[in-house]
Amino acid sequence: MTLTPEMLLIVCPLALLAGFIDAIAGGGGMISLPAYYLAGLPPALASGTNKLSAMMGTTLATVNFARAGKLAFKVGVPAAAGAFVASALGALLMVSLPPRVVQILVLACIPVAAVFTLRGRKRRAPPKERTLAATRLISLAIGLGVGFYDGLIGPGTGTFLILLFLQVFAMEEVRASGTAKLVNLASNVAALVSLICTGDVLYLLGLPAGLCAMLGAALGSRLTIRRGAGVVRAVMLVVLGLLLAKMLWDVLG
Repeated sequence: MTLTPEMLLIVCPLALLAGFIDAIAGGGGMISLPAYYLAGLPPALASGTNKLSAMMGTTLATVNFARAGKLAFKVGVPAAAGAFVASALGALLMVSLPPRVVQILVLACIPVAAVFTLRGRKRRAPPKERTLAATRLISLAIGLGVGFYDGLIGPGTGTFLILLFLQVFAMEEVRASGTAKLVNLASNVAALVSLICTGDVLYLLGLPAGLCAMLGAALGSRLTIRRGAGVVRAVMLVVLGLLLAKMLWDVLG
């Protein structure tokens, strides 16, 4: 597929915004993946290119959270292992589906993911002390389920992880966000490898978009570490509304 200046103008600013939002509250894929659709990429190529730029942004955010001591490794590592395997399988299944089916699936999941992102996130009271084996098993199950969704669909993965870590492990919110980045990174890498093997990555678009996502992730992760995770919901709602309206027009029209 030939890269055009219009593609860069559409994708790069939204990739920056997606990286910023994703570093704070997850859900950046709800902005970045539709952006690739708006730029004219078919679903498989859009997903692969999105995984490249998202992986670059998530890597930087993960490093920032780790440096700040905001990663729960005993939860994050097993979940990341499960997400790595399941995401690769989900990506391979996505490539085998008709493009129209994938686009409609993404369209259907965006509003659901948006609801989870925009709703208030309250932590539960600390659960009873679990054994290390139980913690690892639960974390692995979370990684398998959310990782498969990430490889197949994508948008909202980081938000679902944060919600699960808040509810299941009663994590502090910033630590839940940081741990989600580690799992999301593993999921992105696995899906990206699968989609590279199928030839579904547009590097000339994904790399500059990834640099923009890294800038957004740097700003968002620093803001989260310092002030918390609720500062971008209003902006996110506006962007989601515009993108969802455009996608509905494309699909129904």
